[in-house]
Amino acid sequence: MALAREVYQAFEDIVGNRNISEDIGVCETYRSIPSQTSAHYGPSKEWTPLPQAVILPGSTEEVQNIVKICNKYGIEFKAGSTFWATMAYIGGDNAVQLDMRRMKSIEIDAKNMAAVVEPFAIAGTIQAEAMKVGLNVQIPGVGCSSSTLASSSGWAGFGPASIFMGANPENLLGAEWVLPNGEILRTGSLGSGDGWFCGEGPGPSTRGILRGIFGPAGSMGVCTKIATRLHPWPGPKQFRTYGKAPAYKADFGDNFKCYTLCYPDWESWARSVQYFHESDVLYIGHRQFNMFGRNLKAFMLNIITDPEKQLSDLPELLKDPEIQKHNDNMKHDYQVVIAGMTKRDMEYKEKAIDYILEQTGGWKHEMMLEKEKHDYALAYMTRLGHKNLNYVMCGAYEGTFGLSGNVWKTIQVVEEASAQKRKWETEHTCIAATGGDSAMGGVSSLGGGGATGWEFFTNFDSYELESVQGTSDMVDENQAFHNKYAFGPDFCRWNSDVRHVNGYSYTQEEHDEMFAKAPQPWIYAYQYKIREAVNPNHLCGSYLRTLSPGKLEGK
Repeated sequence: MALAREVYQAFEDIVGNRNISEDIGVCETYRSIPSQTSAHYGPSKEWTPLPQAVILPGSTEEVQNIVKICNKYGIEFKAGSTFWATMAYIGGDNAVQLDMRRMKSIEIDAKNMAAVVEPFAIAGTIQAEAMKVGLNVQIPGVGCSSSTLASSSGWAGFGPASIFMGANPENLLGAEWVLPNGEILRTGSLGSGDGWFCGEGPGPSTRGILRGIFGPAGSMGVCTKIATRLHPWPGPKQFRTYGKAPAYKADFGDNFKCYTLCYPDWESWARSVQYFHESDVLYIGHRQFNMFGRNLKAFMLNIITDPEKQLSDLPELLKDPEIQKHNDNMKHDYQVVIAGMTKRDMEYKEKAIDYILEQTGGWKHEMMLEKEKHDYALAYMTRLGHKNLNYVMCGAYEGTFGLSGNVWKTIQVVEEASAQKRKWETEHTCIAATGGDSAMGGVSSLGGGGATGWEFFTNFDSYELESVQGTSDMVDENQAFHNKYAFGPDFCRWNSDVRHVNGYSYTQEEHDEMFAKAPQPWIYAYQYKIREAVNPNHLCGSYLRTLSPGKLEGK
């Protein structure tokens, strides 16, 4: 249904007529289909609902006034920045979409090692500004075109550099936050008028509502500005790139090295990960190029590092015995970057890697030591600027399995998971055949543990309904695997309890039915109480998992 004229005019009075639209052509572009985005509840042929208007606020005050109008008239709203995934999109018919692209300021506080950023300040731009003063920002696995604010205060936010820099929810300092009721909350030292440098206290920190591997994903209002912790960058302020698109490479100097480390089996692989947890050696650690699949990664690396080659060269390259040998040697691998803060520090880290390899029977992959491939991998891992490669095989992908957490438990089942995926690759035509094991991800988060490299990249055709449905059927079978080993939801079902497959939000009654059966239902009851305090009209979707407290009392 269209917005009443008085409501539309109220929004227009806030942002101006250039920054609001109800044109059907504009509104249609603000819908998402889970088969074309990393939705983590699909894939599906359904679309998210059509917004009644799209609004582009330019300041915190404008956001606050928009939210107050929404409360006055009972209109749902959801804010998005780069719109990488469906978390940013509305979940109901009587709703407006907030596009935060006008708010993109970046302030670097070198003294306090922090960046104060707005929603549309993307990670790549923040990184470029931070590097000018010897600092760096943690870029999550989604890549340099993602919103640092969103990955810090909304959902997930872990990536290749998390072993050194932590995940972005850990890096969140102060936040300026328009609550769903229209009030503004400033957390930590910011709330005391002392600047952005500290995110806590005094007393219980409201920052905790935003943080966690599953944050509220925009269901608790709109963060309009945050401070994120920055980390040391011992490289050049601006680095020279070379090569032709898309195979750009970079050389950061003698105090940076990128290695592909390989191991004879999963146990030695896991042991090496443990040693790197304990030794504080890595700047970046990630199983990156396995996203192309166990049977294809060395061949794909020869394509993407050579601008004269293209995907159609793959069948011919697969006949090359030398590349096949390299591919076989990369079965149990991950990529690492070491950064020497001093010359002695670099020497120590080189020796530490050699020692860990000696203790675990590992080796540095020979092909990846070639300058062209070394410099490509170094730029890729540091910048995460080539995320278009996620889509190169079939046009769409999802992460499946996601056997994250205890690496010692995971290595016991990874081959079984790979065999299950390989069976689908060979017996069905819905997904690309890449060798079963396509597990990608970081070796650790800060302090060890956390999300490790088990997001199985699954490539499919989002414009072919049989491919979409077949992929969804495969994920259902994956879920049975997860249930068998008590791994929780499949990576592709992480958000299945916060949004319907048809794109709409869950009702409270539906959430009550789900979470009353949870092992620790009181967690969701507490979240219900928090939401009721600041979002009594339930205007921001259902990504905050809630349970009516009365359900715990049998009412």
